[in-house]
Amino acid sequence: MKISPEGLARASSKHPWRVLVAWMLLVAGAFAFAGSGLGDVLTNDIAFTNKPESILAQDVIDQEFGGKRQEDTEYVIIQSADVTVQDPAFEAYVTEMQHELADATSIVTEPPTTYYQVAQQSRGAAQGLISKDQHATLLQVVLIDTEGGTADTLRDVVAANEDPAFTTQVAGNASLNQDFSRIAEEDARKGEGIGLLVALIVLVVVFGAIVAALLPLLMAIFAIGIALGLVTLIGQLVQFNLFVTNMITMIGLAVGIDYSLFIVSRFREERKKGFDRLESIGAAGATANRAVFFSGMTVVLALLGMFIIPTTIFRALAAGAMLVTIAAIAASMTLLPAMLALVGDRINWPRLTKRAQLDTPYDVQGGVWDRLARGVMARPWAFLIAGFVVLATLGSFYFQLNKGSSTDINQLPDVPSKAAFLTLQREFAGGLTDPVQVIVTGDVKSQAAQNGIATLEQSIQGDDVFNDQVQVTQARDGSAIEVSAYLQGETQGQPAFDAVRNLRENLVPAALGGVPGTKAYVGGNSAIFLDFLHQTDTYQWIVLAFVLGLSFLLLTVVFRSIVVPVKATLLNLLSVAAAYGAITLVFQKGVGIGIFNAVGFSFHQSPAVEAWLPLFLFSVLFGLSMDYEVFLLTRIREEYDKTGDNTEAVAYGLRTTAGIITGAAIIMVVVFTAFASGRLGPLQQMGFGLAVAVFMDATIVRVLLVPASMRLLGDWNWYLPRRLQWLPQLNVEGRTPTVVRVPESGPELVPALDRVDEEP
Repeated sequence: MKISPEGLARASSKHPWRVLVAWMLLVAGAFAFAGSGLGDVLTNDIAFTNKPESILAQDVIDQEFGGKRQEDTEYVIIQSADVTVQDPAFEAYVTEMQHELADATSIVTEPPTTYYQVAQQSRGAAQGLISKDQHATLLQVVLIDTEGGTADTLRDVVAANEDPAFTTQVAGNASLNQDFSRIAEEDARKGEGIGLLVALIVLVVVFGAIVAALLPLLMAIFAIGIALGLVTLIGQLVQFNLFVTNMITMIGLAVGIDYSLFIVSRFREERKKGFDRLESIGAAGATANRAVFFSGMTVVLALLGMFIIPTTIFRALAAGAMLVTIAAIAASMTLLPAMLALVGDRINWPRLTKRAQLDTPYDVQGGVWDRLARGVMARPWAFLIAGFVVLATLGSFYFQLNKGSSTDINQLPDVPSKAAFLTLQREFAGGLTDPVQVIVTGDVKSQAAQNGIATLEQSIQGDDVFNDQVQVTQARDGSAIEVSAYLQGETQGQPAFDAVRNLRENLVPAALGGVPGTKAYVGGNSAIFLDFLHQTDTYQWIVLAFVLGLSFLLLTVVFRSIVVPVKATLLNLLSVAAAYGAITLVFQKGVGIGIFNAVGFSFHQSPAVEAWLPLFLFSVLFGLSMDYEVFLLTRIREEYDKTGDNTEAVAYGLRTTAGIITGAAIIMVVVFTAFASGRLGPLQQMGFGLAVAVFMDATIVRVLLVPASMRLLGDWNWYLPRRLQWLPQLNVEGRTPTVVRVPESGPELVPALDRVDEEP
């Protein structure tokens, strides 16, 4: 067997039951493995693979302060509407809860310290543990780890020891992340359900038959299962961001259905031409399967660029999308041909429209798509300028995009951790769970260092962004000092980022810059997020050049042209820019939010767009946009090689693929929109941006800009300089058979003249 898309398709179609059983066992094992272990490999942490200042600070905290990280700390809030913390009953209940938590050695590292114990040593330090009206207090609990449902176990311990006279809540990053994960899983199931239902309806309309509509859905589900199993397996070595499950489901439904849709369509087209079942599978393998392979590799290459960025969230999400794309390619090239061999012409059962009949033409000249293509090419400059103006106008709003965090605690769904956080903000220091931490190392015992730290403490207290309470903690061996500054409000907003910059650029240098033998680092979650923003800005141009460069090389080799890759790149960048502009208008400026929410969405205006989203969207959208580009251009190139007539080739390519591309785009848009209907801001923005870009790409770009630009360029579309003629010929359309026996359709033979031998 020749190792090629056609060879794999033919081999799979000759041994369909072996292939089907192998895939069934593989997918069943992957789903079972993921079901038992996926939750243990997911995290909400955003880690760095290099060492910005905030990570240097965290390293000192881990080494010198007992490894107690702020994200490991939870706060048990105990309130009473009737008595204050000074009441003996209040103290008795707090002490009882302390003992119960101390006994929970499977989740806590040490017994929590109460207000009453701290007050015996320092009345000032204890004030941070009680509310302003003295009707609430805090128990600080340090968890052994924040994964595997530890926060839920803590909440169970607290709930089991509740007293009707008191109200108890658990606030902290671990409990918030646990609720985030639960919401993400629920929204993923909802999005998957909506996406599958609408995709089935669209596929039935496109194919006019139930069986043909079900096969792409089956391929997508298989690809998702394999990807989840692989994430669970790889997760034994490295953890994945919890959004990876949403990414796998969303991208898996999109590409899994799309790839299968194109292959099934080509198989049915070959059957309508008169070829028998196995030869039709082979022909689809030599054409559509090959196009799927190259378009899928474009997606993978685009996502590969995100591994350049030294942060785990980019790498985790990119890995999830890459794994499900590769799984979808594998299923399309092996499992789908086997299924086609088994069902044969029953793929058109039950026939709901004439489209499912073998005697209907596959290439309808004079139809709506043919007339549209010829109409656009008759006035190419008008349509080119109009389409460009629409996309460029929308894309111009990208320059007003602010990157940051879109997660506002007030906009989260009503989950226990939200209510606890609001209580923490209302009754205690607003940034209590996420202080900005200034870590001073070196000769911290010197008088100059002590004076500098005192000066820094006074400067922080004089800054309105911070709470008056500043906590100074010395390491156990005296080698480092931690100065914890508590923000008044949100810890992930622009005021918090400005406060971190002010500390780094002004307050810390002014207080400690002249102290010999010391180093100071500003850390904490706010500083980590600020460093994340800086990393994103630093590496975005490197990723851009990497993705564009690799994609250009691949398309140049595939189409043996330097004009087609340049044009495809520019058009895809336009659709991506339009998506950025749409996100900015809706989520940052609030344009149309009321309309979206009136039809079932829960969008919220935010001062910033998720920091990781623009770069991530670029990689994903660039790859997905290339899908349609490859499918359309392969048919155009196929016809151009036969006739040498560029205008007719463009019309042929558009009328034979536009319906399928439109159906595929509708499915993608619906899948992405379903995920945008979730409750978490980051996923709303991601789903919305993907939906807008795919819609723009499948309508304005593919229907207007591609035929208009190709008509204007004419034969220059396929220009390849002589110095590049040495490039390998990766014929996307492969070859098609010449003579085929078709016992099912009547004629004994299909003459060779009915086909064009394209063997390279």
